[in-house]
Amino acid sequence: MSVKNYIDKVLQSTIQSTPGQNEFYQAVEEVLTSLEPLLKAEPKYDQYNILERIVIPERQILFRVVWMDDQGKIQTNIGYRVQFNSAIGPYKGGLRFHPTVNLGIIKFLGFEQIFKNSLTGLAIGGGKGGSNFDPKGKSEGEIMRFCQSFMVELSKHIGETRDVPAGDIGVGGREIGYMFGEYKRLTGRFEGVLTGKGLNWGGSLGRTEATGFGSVYFAENVLNKQGESLKGKICSVSGSGNVAIYTIQKLYDMGAIPVTCSDSKGMIYDRNGIDFNALRTIKEIGRKDLVEYTKVHADATYIPVHQYPAGTNAVWSIPCFAAFPSATQNELNLNDIKNLHKNGCRLVNEGANMPSTPEAISFMLANKMFYGPAKAANAGGVATSQLEMSQNASMLKWSFADVDSKLRTIMKSIFDLSYTTSKEFGDEGNLMLGANIAGFRKVADSMIDQGAV
Repeated sequence: MSVKNYIDKVLQSTIQSTPGQNEFYQAVEEVLTSLEPLLKAEPKYDQYNILERIVIPERQILFRVVWMDDQGKIQTNIGYRVQFNSAIGPYKGGLRFHPTVNLGIIKFLGFEQIFKNSLTGLAIGGGKGGSNFDPKGKSEGEIMRFCQSFMVELSKHIGETRDVPAGDIGVGGREIGYMFGEYKRLTGRFEGVLTGKGLNWGGSLGRTEATGFGSVYFAENVLNKQGESLKGKICSVSGSGNVAIYTIQKLYDMGAIPVTCSDSKGMIYDRNGIDFNALRTIKEIGRKDLVEYTKVHADATYIPVHQYPAGTNAVWSIPCFAAFPSATQNELNLNDIKNLHKNGCRLVNEGANMPSTPEAISFMLANKMFYGPAKAANAGGVATSQLEMSQNASMLKWSFADVDSKLRTIMKSIFDLSYTTSKEFGDEGNLMLGANIAGFRKVADSMIDQGAV
């Protein structure tokens, strides 16, 4: 059987055995098709049945989460934890609270996490979890009661050397705090079982900023390799959560000018550059809608979602040198990338998980745009989570400068590994291919070493 036929067989088997999980299929297809040159060179992965094994989680946990709202009515949500692969370390990956969460979303995120975590060079496996609970519009009491109920079940499956969740969309420091408190009450143990903790009780300086900062560090490495830099460049950013906010801050540090951001209801274009402090106050502190930005900067343009041109995201209609999709999966489609390319965009650097559709990625590669794939470009968050684990284990606390320096080194290492691997397999500069092969090879070789488990 040819390598291509082998890959197709695994893809079809995955689809047939797990119906209705389109985002998961998309993630699996991207990785497996990238592996073709490796599989041709190394038949051992076929011999040891690695592809069939790596696409199936080691464990999938689904559970009911029952909590009481402020009116005294019992509410019910679904909780998930997918422990995908522990070949190189304990499961590590965030928890996402959002109404769109389902098993397919969690599996796609967990599958991506395997290779992202591998690329960091740190001893962490891949996992992901969450719930279809929506924190938006909920009171503090409702969020606390949900988090406590969620942790009652989750606590049975996690531990500092077993599975260490973190935050993701809808799960920030507040939610981590409520879950950690409940874990401590249930188990009687104060341990590093969650990352993204408060600084007073085991958290790491730099963790909040890490994914955004790391994304920009990766982009700068991509550009430096081509004799370019971010200094003086106009940049578009989507999203307004932690990743987007701290991408914007670091872009300013690099001398760039970020001019856009967005949320689920609309986007802001500020030709003078997004006001970082105003954005952070509105979204991170006030938890308000982005339209509030125009009350601070009346000259900025706000476009609500219902006014976006059909089939496009208005964020990507703004001329820029570099685009940083930092909101959610599949937010940048073929129409969007064509708009970006037409308006002079040279680099797409993914801060979110799988934010570009397959058609958009194909267009980027065909048109020789610089492309920083998510599993490499946004690995800074999980890398710094592991640094938090290291601090917890040693009962030490590192300075912000120390953490940021380690993060910068890790992001350069990820770029160098991805680039070198792309060159090794005959497609120099194709960082998607390089990241997928490099991330897979480390995990697959570890699985071979550990036998039929």
